[in-house]
Amino acid sequence: MDGAKLDGKTVAEHIVDFLERRDVKHVFGLCGHTNIAVLAALAESPIDFVTVRHEQIASHAADAYARVTGKASVVLSHLSPGLTNCATGVANAALDCIPMVVIAGDIPTHYYGKHPHQEVNLHADAAQWEIYRPFVKRAWRVDRADLMAEILEKAFHLAESGQPGPVLVNVPMDIFSEVIPSDSFDRIRDNTRALKKPSIDDETAGEIVEALAKAESPVAYVGGGILLAQASEELRAFVEHMGLPVAHSLMGKGALRDDHPLVLGMTGFWGTELVNQSCLNADYIFAVGTRFKEADCSSWYPGYTFNIPGSKVIHIDIEPQEIGRNYPTEIGVVADAKAALRVLNRVAREMYPGGFKRLALEQKIAGFRTDFKARNVEMATSSAFPMMPERILADTRKALPEDAIITTDVGWNKNGVGQQFDILTPGSILTPGGFATMGFGPPGAIGAKLAAPDRVVLSLVGDGGFGQNPSMLATAVELDLGIIWLVMNNNAFGTIAGLQKAHYGLTYGTTFPGSAAAPANGPGYADIARAYGAEGHRLSAADELLPALDAAIASGKPTVLDVPMINNPTPTTGHWNILDIYSPDRDVSHVAT
Repeated sequence: MDGAKLDGKTVAEHIVDFLERRDVKHVFGLCGHTNIAVLAALAESPIDFVTVRHEQIASHAADAYARVTGKASVVLSHLSPGLTNCATGVANAALDCIPMVVIAGDIPTHYYGKHPHQEVNLHADAAQWEIYRPFVKRAWRVDRADLMAEILEKAFHLAESGQPGPVLVNVPMDIFSEVIPSDSFDRIRDNTRALKKPSIDDETAGEIVEALAKAESPVAYVGGGILLAQASEELRAFVEHMGLPVAHSLMGKGALRDDHPLVLGMTGFWGTELVNQSCLNADYIFAVGTRFKEADCSSWYPGYTFNIPGSKVIHIDIEPQEIGRNYPTEIGVVADAKAALRVLNRVAREMYPGGFKRLALEQKIAGFRTDFKARNVEMATSSAFPMMPERILADTRKALPEDAIITTDVGWNKNGVGQQFDILTPGSILTPGGFATMGFGPPGAIGAKLAAPDRVVLSLVGDGGFGQNPSMLATAVELDLGIIWLVMNNNAFGTIAGLQKAHYGLTYGTTFPGSAAAPANGPGYADIARAYGAEGHRLSAADELLPALDAAIASGKPTVLDVPMINNPTPTTGHWNILDIYSPDRDVSHVAT
């Protein structure tokens, strides 16, 4: 073996070399007896291994890291319980189309069929990789060391191309330790790192531009695909030239600055009257990088957000299956959003050099914003304590620089933020959309801060979400990451409590003992933070929040702010099918608890 080692490297060492050549800077994960060969190789590498106390923290952090960097992140997992602990974060990334490569250790090949320690083997031998099949783009089980290079190369290309998403590379531990020559890895050294993305032809672009130019009340409807394609600047140029008002999905929040004069806001259940009515009245919907998901479309009920058929749809998306999935489409185009918008911008300027200006529409948008803020000002400035959620969001916006990165979770910190918190730098809000995973935000902030160490990073999270994995504080303290976690503490799983109260008249299993002002034997989040070595402060008055945020930003230390909050529901103008399921004959939604 010693002689063989002189002639080559272990597969684990080749993997680390490969990651270095791809400019991977961080690997997220947790040790186990199946993956320590990779850790040993990482120890001699400039790549930082971000160790966590629970694998779900690793996958959520890697998810956010990929959102900020725009490249596939890497997770290293142990077999079975490690892989299943990781699964929620990987599935969250999958449903939000986030590129990720998960490398997981597994039982040694010579123990296939013997049911060794920790193997998942209830229905088939050596089949743990199948656990991920429902939500990753592809899952590989590596059964030969000489195939590792080819599989890794395919894994990164697949994760980052088309509709992005996670992939799994499942590796038996003996293969990690096998010594092989460099031939298979040498063969791929000169292969392209990124595939060219599809665009559109001039004829198709002209057809789209002409349809929008002749439309009486067109609306651009954009989703997270704009941010994944890093196409915000191209979108801004196109809608400004064509005079298109911009509605967005939850995941499209921040595709353009929220104070842009053409931005209507977020559609759907938590959308405002302006955006939902504008979409209802549109004769053409120019949709880019969106999947027309349920909450964004008021459960697809006509009369609330979209009237399709009625409005005609032009839909551009990188994934063919998304086009026409939920609404009939007049012009469907399979293309990358950035590439397509580049062509559309050029063709639009050739066809209509003067562009289009809709001053009356811009005045209507500006007037609505003024009125909305005026209607909200009482809540946004209230000195009530526990605090009004609107005041928490207003003070947070005041304290943060424009380019601060926000991670949200579920509840007011997601729905309320989508509706009434201005995002002023495209791509600076990271939200769990498709899976709506409670517990995403706090570890997500770790990945965001590692990806953008010079930017302020704040996690807006409820007490339910923060309680999912507080051990992420250990990693933040060890790495000295100056993250702020603002816990919007209503002493409940607040959104569900309000829903249950409205429809069933009780809050059984959705609230915690005591109240937000005086929780009974509940966790002291500030105390927990201090126990991990972070800063921790529990507020006792509304006027303390803004100074506390300013101090936390200035300190550059990991800080938890425990902010008691009244559990008011987020205002809604759309609809959600669950309301009909729970109360088919009553017009109710959520109530305060």
